[in-house]
Amino acid sequence: VMTGDDVTVPDAEFVYEGADEIPGRPQRIVDALLAANDAYDEMGGYSETGDTRLIMRGAGQLGVDWDDDTVHAIDEALEAIEQAIGAADGAAGGAAAGAAAPANAAPSADVEAIAQRFATVTVAADGLLRLIDLRKPSRAVPVMFYVNELCERLSVPRLCFKAEQLSSLMTARSLTNDDEAVLAETVKLFTMVAASEWKRHHDDVLWDAAEAKRLAKEEDERRNKEALAAKFAHVGDDPSKPPVEL
Repeated sequence: VMTGDDVTVPDAEFVYEGADEIPGRPQRIVDALLAANDAYDEMGGYSETGDTRLIMRGAGQLGVDWDDDTVHAIDEALEAIEQAIGAADGAAGGAAAGAAAPANAAPSADVEAIAQRFATVTVAADGLLRLIDLRKPSRAVPVMFYVNELCERLSVPRLCFKAEQLSSLMTARSLTNDDEAVLAETVKLFTMVAASEWKRHHDDVLWDAAEAKRLAKEEDERRNKEALAAKFAHVGDDPSKPPVEL
């Protein structure tokens, strides 16, 4: 979203491991990945502290071109969201809203509680996106980083968006002033992404070691057959001999 380029997982891993350039790859990709890593590092403490200044500093690391009015509006909105979360925490655990915020919410198996937390994340994102000129989708990137930190704070799984999903959502939001329509589009995307991501978490928890071992063995056998076939690909067939199954 930030570069308009196809950024691969190997690109991201290479930079995450410390590279400040990648041979044959545009430097703008490396710079964007470095900025993303710095932003996540900056925001990382928010889930435990509720300190919204960390979110604003992380947004600064991304170098988005928000004007002063947008910066001020986002800052105030983050504080309002945090006070609302603090008030809810206070009602449940005796913490004071707006004061030193408690640690992130305890995990819950209650369906209604999780639904409310997810709704909080979605409505918070929708409210923040309303404050940004989305004709340039990259301006929304800090909000999506915050969404994941808010998920962490509320103990619900993070949401993994694809670049084209975000760009499509931002374009749809920028083309209408219908509040209900833009909220509906946001809810639609968030629920779709959550369903996919949360299923992955579910499957990881119910991981079957024996089945995983069987699948890994089948994959090894397949690769060995392919490697053997490639090794002898130059050898011509002898019509006088019966075929051999690799």
